Order: sequence, then C-alpha cells, then structure tokens
Amino acid sequence: MGFPSSQTDRLIEIYLTLGQYPILSSRIRERMRRELFARGLITPAAFEAEVREMAVRSQAREGLRDPFSEEPADVWEMRLSRVRDQLTDLKFSQYLTLDDLERLIAEVLSERGVDAAGLMLSINPELAPIDLVFEQALTIERLPPAKRTRYEARLQETKVVLIRHLISDQLPYVTIARRWFTVSDLLHIRRRKIGPGRIGGKAAGMILAYRILQAVADLGANVTLTIPESYFLGADVHYAFMAINNLYHWNDQKYKTEAEMRAEYPQIVRDCEAGEFPPDVLQKLEILLSNVGKQPLIVRSSSLLEDNFGTAFAGKYESIFLPNQGTPEENLRALTRAIARVYASTFNPNALLYRRERGLLDYDERMAILIQVVQGERYGRYFLPQAAGVAFSRNLYRWAPQIRREDGFVRLVWGLGTRAVERVGNDFPRLVALSHPLLHPSKDVRMIRRYSQQYVDVIDLEDNAFKTLPVPEVLKADYPALRYLAQVEEEGFLTSLRTRYLAGDSRRLVLTFDDFLRRTPFAEAMRRLLRTLETHYGVPVDVEFTAQVQETGGGPHLYLTLLQCRPQSQLQPRAAAALPSTLPEEDVIFRTQFVVPEGTVERIAYVVFIPPEAYFALSAYLLRQELARAIGRLNTALAGECFIMVGPGRWGSSNPDLGVPVGYGDVYHARALVELTGQHFGLPPEPSLGTHFFQDLLESQIYPLAIDLDDRTTHFARAFFYETPNRLNEFLPNHHHLGEALRLIRVSDYRPEHHLDLVMSDEKGVAVAFLHADAEHNGRLTATARAVTVALESEPEPPLPEILE
Repeated sequence: MGFPSSQTDRLIEIYLTLGQYPILSSRIRERMRRELFARGLITPAAFEAEVREMAVRSQAREGLRDPFSEEPADVWEMRLSRVRDQLTDLKFSQYLTLDDLERLIAEVLSERGVDAAGLMLSINPELAPIDLVFEQALTIERLPPAKRTRYEARLQETKVVLIRHLISDQLPYVTIARRWFTVSDLLHIRRRKIGPGRIGGKAAGMILAYRILQAVADLGANVTLTIPESYFLGADVHYAFMAINNLYHWNDQKYKTEAEMRAEYPQIVRDCEAGEFPPDVLQKLEILLSNVGKQPLIVRSSSLLEDNFGTAFAGKYESIFLPNQGTPEENLRALTRAIARVYASTFNPNALLYRRERGLLDYDERMAILIQVVQGERYGRYFLPQAAGVAFSRNLYRWAPQIRREDGFVRLVWGLGTRAVERVGNDFPRLVALSHPLLHPSKDVRMIRRYSQQYVDVIDLEDNAFKTLPVPEVLKADYPALRYLAQVEEEGFLTSLRTRYLAGDSRRLVLTFDDFLRRTPFAEAMRRLLRTLETHYGVPVDVEFTAQVQETGGGPHLYLTLLQCRPQSQLQPRAAAALPSTLPEEDVIFRTQFVVPEGTVERIAYVVFIPPEAYFALSAYLLRQELARAIGRLNTALAGECFIMVGPGRWGSSNPDLGVPVGYGDVYHARALVELTGQHFGLPPEPSLGTHFFQDLLESQIYPLAIDLDDRTTHFARAFFYETPNRLNEFLPNHHHLGEALRLIRVSDYRPEHHLDLVMSDEKGVAVAFLHADAEHNGRLTATARAVTVALESEPEPPLPEILE
C-alpha cells in the first residue's frame, strides 16, 4: 500500500508547476475551474460566492475596516483575481490529480501550437522544481522508441538529478543506480518518503540491489524474491528535530575527546527521547501506522554515509523492533521514541570514533530513517521469520581447505536476524559455506549441538515486546517448518525429521538447518543472488535477508526477502609472506590453525594482554566494563605504535562473562585481535565471520585470530605473556585497581632488540607470531629469510573435515 500524497503536497506541486507558465497560468487556471464545474465538484455560483467571502476576509486581515469605501475598484478586482486563483489551486488539489493538471496544460499549450513534450524537454533539471524534473523524465519514458533514443542522454541526466535529490550523492552509488532505476522506481520512493532530504545509505542499498536482481537474476523456478513494505523518513527531518528541540549544542561532540563523548552520550539519548516532532511529520507517521495496521515494524538507521563503499558503519547506529500492538496513541509514541533513539545514536562514541578514524568527521552526516514491516509469521503468541541471516559473496575465512572463497558464506538463524549479525550471549548461528552447504566446522555431534543456536529473538504479540527466549521454550512439534530447521539427537546421532515430529522432548531438537540446506533451493539461489550483485556492484557484497519455506505440489517453494545490501568489508590484499623453514621453537610466541586469514603484520612492538585468570577473577560487572574502557584509553595512547591485543573469550561480546566487552572505539588502532579459549576459560573458538564487530575489524585492516589452548597443534609461550614486565603504568597511570587483568608487554623486554612478526596463511591454515631481530628487518621480512623459506610446503596438508550428512 503506497503512502498517500497529502493535499498540502499537491497544492505546493500545483503552485510550483503553474509558476513555470507566468503568462499562460491564467488560461490554465480557467481550464482548471471549468474542469471542476464540469465534474460537478462545485457550481460556478458557489465558487464565486466563496471567492468574494475570502476576499472580504483578506481585506480585514490587511486592516481595512470599511472595505467598500477604502479600497478602489481596480484594487478590489485585482484582489478578487488573486483570491480566485488561490481558491482554484486549493479546490483542484482537493479533488483532482497532477495527471489531470498535466492534461489541461497540454491542451492549453496545444492551442498555442506549442509541443508540450518539447517544452518539458527544455527544462534544466539541475534548477527546476523536483516535480518538473519528474515530469521531464516521465515525458521521455513515454516517448515512442524512435523518438526516445534522441533524448536518452537527457533521461540519464534527469535520473542522476533525481537520485541525488532522493537517495544518495555518493558517486560510486549514483554511477551504478542510474543504469538500473526507472523513473517509476524513483517516483515510488518519493511517494513513500516523509519529509525533505535523502533516504540514506541503507534504504538506497536495499532498493538498488532489488532492482538489479529483478532485472537480471535467475534464482530458480521455486524461488520468489521480495523486499519489505518500506517507508522513508528524509534526512532533513533530522535537522528539524534537532532545531525544534534545541539540541544543536550537541553537534560539537565529534570534536571532543573520547572520554567526553562517552561521559555525555547517556544525556544525549535522554534529551533526544524527550524531543518532539514537527506536526506535519507526526501526521504522516499517524497515516503510516494506520496503513500498516497491527503488523510489527522495525525502525532502522539509514544515514547518508551508511552502507557505502568502504564505510559500512556496521552496527554503529540503532535499529529498533516495534511490536506495534498497542493503541494508536501508544504505537505512535513508540514509533517517535524509536526514531529519536536512532537520531541519538549519531552521537554514539563508537560511531564518532569510526568517522574520526576514516577522516569523515567534517562530513555533514545526517540520519534518514527506514521504517519496514517486519518479515515473518505468527506462531502462537510469537511473531518471527522461519530463517534470517546475513550472506557474503566472498568467504574470507575458510574452516576447511575445500571451501571455495568465491561461493560466499551465510550466517543463518531461526527467528529475527539480530543473532546473525551480533556476537550476543553464549549463542551460535549456523555457518554455511555456500560451496559446501552441509559442511559443519566439526563432525562431532556434541560439538554440532554446542555450536547450534540456543536462543531465539521473537516479537511477543501478547506482551507487545521484543524478547530473547530459549529455543525449547518456543520451538514445538507443531511448528510449520520444523523438519527443515531441526534434527533430533538420538543415541549420539542426529536424525532428520521425515514426518512431523510428534513425540519426545523438544530439548532433543538441534537447529542444524541441514534439511533446509539439503531440500530447498536456498544455497543455489543465494550463490546466484550474491554472484549477480557482486558482478554489477563491481565489488564483493553482503546482504541481510529473511527466508520462508512453503510446501507446494512442485516441492518446497522458497520466499526470500532482501533487507539490506552493501559492499563487503575486506582485508586489503597483501603480498603473502612465508615462514622461515628453520624457525626455532623458542622464537615462536604463538601458533594457531583455527580459521586463519591471509596476511602479515610486521614489526609488532607491543602486545596488550588480558590474562584469562585475572579477567574472570574480576567478579563485578562494573570492573569488567572499566577494564574495557581502560583498553580503549590504552588503544588511544598506543596510536602510532604497532601492537596487537590478546585476551580471553570473545572480543566485542555483549556479555562480559563470555569475553571482553569492548567496542570498535576501544581497539581500532590494533593490528590484530587474538581470542584465547580452552583450559576452562572462554567458549570454544567460534568464527565471528559476518558480525558487525567482524566487519569493523576488516574495514580497519585488523586481523581476527583465535587460539584454542586445548588444541595439540597450538603453541602459546606463557613466559612471554606472564613473565615479561608490565609496562601499563607508563602509558596509563592509576590503573592499579585492575591488578594484573591488563598487561602491556614490550616485545624488546622479552628479548632485547627484537620485535614480533605475525604471518598468516589461509592456504596452509596456520598463523605464527615469532620473534625477529630488529637489525635484520629494516621494515620488511629480510631477503635472506625469504630465500630460505619453504612457504609451508614442508608442512603436511591438514586432513579434510568430513561432511556431515
């Protein structure tokens, strides 16, 4: 259902259009009145009576107490004429359409021997009102093919103007979008847009990707692709909100210190949540809610820089689910509060530090809003999709050598897709290598269960709330897609559900998605979708989606909904370095074979180390948060130095019990983040591929690594990490209350005149950090070391994991 244009919008459009015909506007308005009279919408007598009444009232407003004697006849006639024109425009906007006006204009021009199309095509789209730019573009699209060819260049110019006005002025985006969007596509966006300004990067990416896929992608006969019902709050509404609530004094946040940003951000959120919206915006939001009814909504950030080439802003701004099950007044209040919270997130310290790191602080970063109907279906009291996730066209971290990078990978979850893109709780999505979709990272059934999804995000329609619940509490035998999503663990084996699951404990169900991947066209459709978008974007991409399966006579039919598309963050290609074949074991600081990227970090001078025992001994939640803030301050203090960070569990976890709860702003100067697991601390290593935090690391060229201390192939030099002097106090005095939970190791303290080199080989599946003498390095691995390397050929190939059938 489209968003209706208001009468006020039509009145303004009529006024602007008639302003282009200063001489002919009188004749056009005469035709407009005749049209109103001919359709019986108002009689001539009633119209003139209203004109005279309005004219008399206008005299009083202008201070005439005796209008019949104080105003000359010629001035009175001029007043009547102007009021008559005003009332004509008003009545026409109430009852008729812009198409009707266009027809009347064409008739008047035709009587004068003027080619209406020719006149339209003479408009300068850079200077004309946006309505006339649309009219020009539509005029060209309606021309017969023989005549249209002549104006193809003008159509391209006009579409670029409209794209820059409505969607984005980012050059890489505009270059692609002008080839794919039709004028009707752009008109559809305009009709669903509330307020002035562009619709922002997230909305722009979704719409462009869908347009490309509609035009050229063949996803298969049993696959249907859609996008959600969407509405757009223009970026300039953000300006209006800040102005009417006197919030502009916060605009200098981006130039403050990190400590000031973090200290003041909670107050900014409170100020924004207390803000009011312009009345015209409120009115349109009320209409939006009336149109969508009781369907759940999601309010998503869509800033002007978001999801662009090289600046994904992944997870920096808020997205808020709204159950939308209250009274109209409650739903409107929840919607405006959610929008205000997204506005506040433009001041999130992690977002500001992200912009600072990329040289974007001085960019006018306005926030548009994307409001979408949540995809899914009702199941009992809950609302959720059957599957959701994020898919990447390039698999940067392979957990088995047979996996093909170019086929991409997916993080797949049951329920709302939040758990696919965040490192939340002690939970795991299903990682799917699209080249080998049934290949689990482990063939051990216990590990498959351990790495399976344990919690599900849903909308509770009865409680009008977003909730996170244990999977067994929601997943029951009558769930429609059960046999596609889950298997039953019986006597150490996982068994597919060949018929509807009727007996047994639902806690024996394991969300493997194996039958979803085996029996539906999902993997092949996603490969085609990603390959098509990468081809036409010219770079690898990632997309967010939901999926639903319906049984049909022709087999399972897959419904995919595209939620988002953006260029995929990547590590920049570097010349691969090799390990010296004679590397002494005492020179190795750590070695790991778990999901290794390709790359090299040279001349590492410092290692930030969080000892697992000391970290987990910090029993208070606030102490662990304080540790994270101290890491952020140390990150700032070490700017300009080459350093890596090593710590327990999951870096960037939202749960301090599972790992250090840092954000991007705490680690962005580091060159690698190493996660320690095993030996009774930390979860088993889980590839964080595809999370927002992972995307941040790739954009900043920070290598993520994991070391499983229980793995016999792992090497970890405890003396280096535990016995080297702690230099923390030299950079951050007065942190004694953290004890030994934060250590700063200077490599040359362990072995004078040495540094660390970190070499990672995706092909061989090994990463090694080793000591290297300063005098031999000179900024790169020495020619001598390169000459004697064997590039790991001497090491045996790791065994191929078995595919779990």
